[in-house]
Amino acid sequence: MSIAEEIQRLHELHLAGALTADEFAEAKMRLLSQEAHRPREDHVGRFRRARNDRWLGGVCGGLARISGIESWIWRVLLVLLVLTFGFGLAIYIVLWIFVPEEETDWTYKNE
Repeated sequence: MSIAEEIQRLHELHLAGALTADEFAEAKMRLLSQEAHRPREDHVGRFRRARNDRWLGGVCGGLARISGIESWIWRVLLVLLVLTFGFGLAIYIVLWIFVPEEETDWTYKNE
């Protein structure tokens, strides 16, 4: 649940009479202070080539994972860059070389 949804839920409780104005303000401040101290995720540092969503090197799968855009859209954009400007292939090769592949979790479960 997002912070906005939690604040909305608190507001509804306040309107229903379950929370006083002071309790609502205190709970809201607590939520906002927790959000301020929550560490932000660094998407650039998490960019990895995908192992399971790949056609060649996994670059488009990795871009899809960090951007939230489907990998097929990244593939179409890359092909368009290759066909129109010619430097799409160079971008893909550079990303393939310098972006590390995501690590696998090699934990085996006992059967």
